[in-house]
Amino acid sequence: MRIDVLGVGFDNLTLEQAVEKASRIKGGYVVTPNPEIVWLARQNNDLKLALQDASMVLPDGIGIIHGARILSRPLKERVPGIEFASAYIERLASENKKVFLLGAKPGVAELAAEKLRKAYKGIEICGTADGYFKDDAPIIAAINEAKPDFLLVCFGAPKQEIWMREHSGKVSAGLMAGLGGVLDVYAGVVERAPEAWCRAGFEWLYRLLKQPSRIGRMFKLPLFMFAVIGQRIRGR
Repeated sequence: MRIDVLGVGFDNLTLEQAVEKASRIKGGYVVTPNPEIVWLARQNNDLKLALQDASMVLPDGIGIIHGARILSRPLKERVPGIEFASAYIERLASENKKVFLLGAKPGVAELAAEKLRKAYKGIEICGTADGYFKDDAPIIAAINEAKPDFLLVCFGAPKQEIWMREHSGKVSAGLMAGLGGVLDVYAGVVERAPEAWCRAGFEWLYRLLKQPSRIGRMFKLPLFMFAVIGQRIRGR
């Protein structure tokens, strides 16, 4: 049973459990909502349905962990999308399996592929494509020809979640995962917060300091927390 936080159900898993569950999923997709995505799902029904239909829903964002605790429905731990992807790729590399990178600006996926090949010996990057395509058909054809065991879909929310739901069953991939800016981090285009900031739950603040343009998006965090508190008061 999933843990409900403002209408979005989260799988109550550790990172290790998530990787193990991912290895058993055939043809499904994973989503990693943070408070911003949960808030968007309250206004975007297509996104809400995409989250509901996902094979696995992981809590990416310390706000989700705090929200679940406020609602007396604690989750085991935060499972950031990039940490899930890295752990799963490491497992796939040990089995000489295939990964396809889809999304980000032109050239980023190729750079990410180079670095992943060096970091994970045994992994096969069987294809790359940027996120600036207008016609799905050639992309689907390329993926289906490559038949990856893991497809990283990095368009940002809500596009990536809706895309995966719409194409689930049409794409020949063992597992898809919506992972936002993960390819930028793998490519070295964007720097992830230092480990100490991540452990303390301040990765969001580090990203805001590095990218002040994100301030508008960050306003959704207090809205999310107020809604969680309201839900707790109403006893729902």
